[in-house]
Amino acid sequence: MKPSPFTYHDPHSLDEALALLNQYGEEARIIAGGQSLVAMMNLRLAQPDHLIDINNIPVLNGIECQDRLLQIGALTSHQDILQSELVRQSCPILTNAAAHIGHYAIRQRGTIGGSLSHADPAAEWPMIAILLDGEMEIAQLSGEKRTLGARDFIQSIYTTDLAPEEILTKISFPCLEENEGWAFKPFARRRGDYFIVAVAACLTLDQSGRIKRLRLCLGGMEATAIRLDEIEQGSIAHLPDENWIREVAKAACNEGNPVDDHNADVEYRRELVEILVTDALQDAFKGTQRG
Repeated sequence: MKPSPFTYHDPHSLDEALALLNQYGEEARIIAGGQSLVAMMNLRLAQPDHLIDINNIPVLNGIECQDRLLQIGALTSHQDILQSELVRQSCPILTNAAAHIGHYAIRQRGTIGGSLSHADPAAEWPMIAILLDGEMEIAQLSGEKRTLGARDFIQSIYTTDLAPEEILTKISFPCLEENEGWAFKPFARRRGDYFIVAVAACLTLDQSGRIKRLRLCLGGMEATAIRLDEIEQGSIAHLPDENWIREVAKAACNEGNPVDDHNADVEYRRELVEILVTDALQDAFKGTQRG
């Protein structure tokens, strides 16, 4: 199928794009890489009357690190994140996550801001943003900006706190600590597919070798990725041995309210979680032993 008729706009500044959004409201949609929106338009699941292309707004692109915060412009492509040495050095779990996104052509065109704004529960960036407590910078026509944490920004499946007249401009992630172990374990039927279930973890130890901080997140289980806050807090001061890993994996597989769909039923998803949490924690622990 082909999309329904629309008017194309090509703004060259953020203010111009915001003005167009305010003028046309819910009749307009932003397009960046178009990896999700174009497919929806071709199926007429989305029928915007106005399409606002933000690719010629350079302020929305780029990667920098300030005060131990990795700041990524919303227009930055998955491939640019994958290839960035700055990302690899300061927050390597982002590099690993980018490598799992689709295929080369998709990574070239798709953007981190587009993925987060689309809020697919089986996509990598929403899950990693929730794991790392990423912060979203959102621009408004008034010139004001507001910042939201990932768990407030991503509200449900394909639903965010982004108003029709706003634009997501930047995403900030805290840099990983020295010797912080991490792992990202997605399970998909084929490489490049959306994952059925995924587990992501970050682990830091204190000087005695006990757990200082654990961050643990499940994707593909509910309408959004879920942080396992109680398990995280309960793990502090534990020894990260095989008994602890086994206990956490058993507890994690009983968390949440897994969806039951054509990809997997509830029981299969829980079994996958137990396996993936075990693998993720083992890898994260190994990462704490660097150097």
